[in-house]
Amino acid sequence: MKAIEITTPGEMQIVEREKPCPGKEDILLKISYVGFCGSDLSTYLGKNPLVQYPRIPGHEISAIIEDTGEDVPGKFKPGQKATVVPYTNCGQCSACKRKRFNACRYNQTLGVQRDGAMAEYIVVPWQKVLTDDALSDVQLALVEPMTVGFHAIDNVRVTDLDTVLVFGCGMIGAGAVLRASLRGATVIVVDIDDHKLEIAQLLGAGFLINSKKQNLHDELIKITDGNGPSVVVEAVGSSLTYRSAIEEVAFAGRVVCIGYAKEDIAFPTKLWVQKEMEIMGSRNANPSDFDAVIKFLKQNKFHEDIFVSHIVSPEEAFSAMKNWSVAPEKIMKILVRF
Repeated sequence: MKAIEITTPGEMQIVEREKPCPGKEDILLKISYVGFCGSDLSTYLGKNPLVQYPRIPGHEISAIIEDTGEDVPGKFKPGQKATVVPYTNCGQCSACKRKRFNACRYNQTLGVQRDGAMAEYIVVPWQKVLTDDALSDVQLALVEPMTVGFHAIDNVRVTDLDTVLVFGCGMIGAGAVLRASLRGATVIVVDIDDHKLEIAQLLGAGFLINSKKQNLHDELIKITDGNGPSVVVEAVGSSLTYRSAIEEVAFAGRVVCIGYAKEDIAFPTKLWVQKEMEIMGSRNANPSDFDAVIKFLKQNKFHEDIFVSHIVSPEEAFSAMKNWSVAPEKIMKILVRF
């Protein structure tokens, strides 16, 4: 079968791999679309410390069930549309024992610590497969990246009383914007690209700030009557936005961090203590987050085209990744169609 492999930093190629066979509890999936994630871009750039090369990337999956193992429950049938929860969990570590499987100490995500789904076929344990024929093939590929933002908003307990500031409206930030607006919160989005800010507005953001053109602090003071937002979501992964999150959040506010910064950051601990703020991380997503995203997509008129920057063939994947690496702020989502 055909697969896309990142051989070394900066190099990708199409390789031939043997078509996998499902074990007793496995499902064989025929891939329809796979999205390139920010972690895949980091792998391509050589900045992902969790990856060993060569690596087949991809964990944002849209597929069709082709075959099932003999011990797979009968509800899974060939021809059904599916997506995948791409994380493993050991069941024994402290996170798993608290039912926080997304934060498993020994997690291996498809396309990161193990080969992913950028191939014509993939085998997955049935417990990680979610089927829903009501969603389009493209929508199924958008489920996983949207869940990460949904999970962050759940982690930080957003309600309709909150004013939520989201740094970055890529796919992860967009999920956070959508979930916060569904919760009834007032949502402020900060980005450096006007097109992404327009998308944020369509998703429910009430206030938009282009931090290249506007003074972030002054705008937030006006919007929040001088208090600052009660919740800040860091979905960029830069030292600048991490520090801004600490500086701009309200007293007694909450900060939730999704993005990975590429360098160590010096935090202003005086503000941390004085504001008695909560600072927490948010990693991956739980099955309930997948259920919430799928429910939203099924119940709402959703124009997935606003998220999809490019749909490319496997042969075009290398040039698409190269272009993304040059101007990452211009891309929402690249899908590879198999």
